[in-house]
Amino acid sequence: MKTRLNQILISMSATLLVTACSANVSSLKGSSVNNSTLSWPVNDVAFCDAALDKAQEQLEGFRAAYTNPKNIPTSFSEGEVKYTTPMGWTSGFVAGSFWYLYEHNQDKSWLNTATKWTQALEEMQYNRKTHDIGFIMNNSFGNGTRLTGNESYRPIIVSSAKTLMERFNPAIGATYSWSWGTWEFPVIIDNMMNLELLFEASIISGDKTYYDAAVSHATVTMKHHFRDDYSSFHLVNYNRTTGLPNFKQTFQGIADDSSWSRGQAWGAYGYTMVYRYTKDQKFLNHAKNIVNYLLTHKNMPEDLVPYFDYDAPDDPNVTNYRDSSAASLLASALLELANYVETNEAKRYREAAMKMLRSLASPEYLAANGENGYFLLKQATGNYPKDLDLNAALNYGDYYYLEALNRCKSL
Repeated sequence: MKTRLNQILISMSATLLVTACSANVSSLKGSSVNNSTLSWPVNDVAFCDAALDKAQEQLEGFRAAYTNPKNIPTSFSEGEVKYTTPMGWTSGFVAGSFWYLYEHNQDKSWLNTATKWTQALEEMQYNRKTHDIGFIMNNSFGNGTRLTGNESYRPIIVSSAKTLMERFNPAIGATYSWSWGTWEFPVIIDNMMNLELLFEASIISGDKTYYDAAVSHATVTMKHHFRDDYSSFHLVNYNRTTGLPNFKQTFQGIADDSSWSRGQAWGAYGYTMVYRYTKDQKFLNHAKNIVNYLLTHKNMPEDLVPYFDYDAPDDPNVTNYRDSSAASLLASALLELANYVETNEAKRYREAAMKMLRSLASPEYLAANGENGYFLLKQATGNYPKDLDLNAALNYGDYYYLEALNRCKSL
C-alpha cells in the first residue's frame, strides 16, 4: 500500500517539477484540491497517519518548487514567498520537516532530500550571529542523528553547542538572545527551545558543562520570565553587573503585560523538554502550570487554535488573527507532556492536543494541494506589531505540526 502510494506521489512530483520549477507567485498558486472533501479516521492514531500522508502530498510540491537548500522558504503570505539564508533562525525547519516525513514513510527519496537540506547547513555550527543555532542545527542534524545514527553528525552537534555556549553568562546564569537592538542582555522565552542542543551535546560528548548551562538557563528563566498566573513575558533584559532584570517586555504581543501565544507555547514546550532530560520535578510542575493557564484561558477559542495573543480579543483596536503555529507547537508539547503525568491528566492533555491537530487538519487551517506556496498550515501570525506575516504560512508552524503528528502515532 505504502509502496504504491509512494509511486503515485513520485509521479505527482515529476508533474509538479514541470509546472512549478521556479517558486514565483504564479507557479506557487498551482492547481488546488478542495480540502472540504477530506474525511479523517475517527481513531486518533489512524488520523495522524492519514494526516501525514496528506502532508506528504503537499510537500511533494514543496520540494519540487524549492530546490536550493541555501535559499530557504520561511513564510508565505499575500501571494509572496519570503526566503532566508542558512544564517537565519528559521533555516533548519525545512530540513527538519523533511526528516519528519522520512520518519513517517521511511522512503529513501525523503531521506535523500532531508540529508541534502541538512548538509547545506553544516557551516552554521559556527554561526555566532544568533542564539537560535539550536533551532538551526538540532532540527536538522539532531533529527538526522536520531533517525539515522549518522556518526558524522555528532561532532557537528557538539561544535554547534560550543558556539552557543559563547553566549552563556555564568554571572546571570543564562544565554543572551538577540545580537541587535539596545538591550544590555536580552533573553527571550524562545531561547528555551535552544536548550535541547546543549542537552544533546552533553550526552554525545560526556561534558556536563552543556547540561549545567541548560539547567541554569531554564531555572533563571523560570524565576524571572513568568508572572504569578504562569503567563510569561517575551523578553527580560538583564543587568550584566547585578544579574537582575532591568525591565521586561512583550516584543511580539499587543502589550508588555499581555500573553503572546507563541511565547506561551515556547515555554510549555521548553519546560516539558527540560524535564525530559533532567527528570527534575520543578520543571515538570512548571510545564503543567503553563499548560493549565493556556487550556483554561477565557480567550482560548473553541477549536483550540489560539489568537496570536491571548489578550487580543479584549482590545477592540486589535485584529484577532489566529496563530496556527502556536497551536501546532502546543499540540506537540502536550503530547510529550502527557507521557510524564498521571492517567487523568495525560488524558486531558492528549484530548486537547488531538482537538488542536484535528482543527489544524480542517479546511480552515490546512492548505489544499498546490495552494499556500506549498506550505501546510494557513492562519499563522509572524509578528503582529511589525505587520509581518499576518494570516500567513510559517515553516516552523509546519515543522511542529509534523512533529506532533509523528508523536501522535505512538499513542
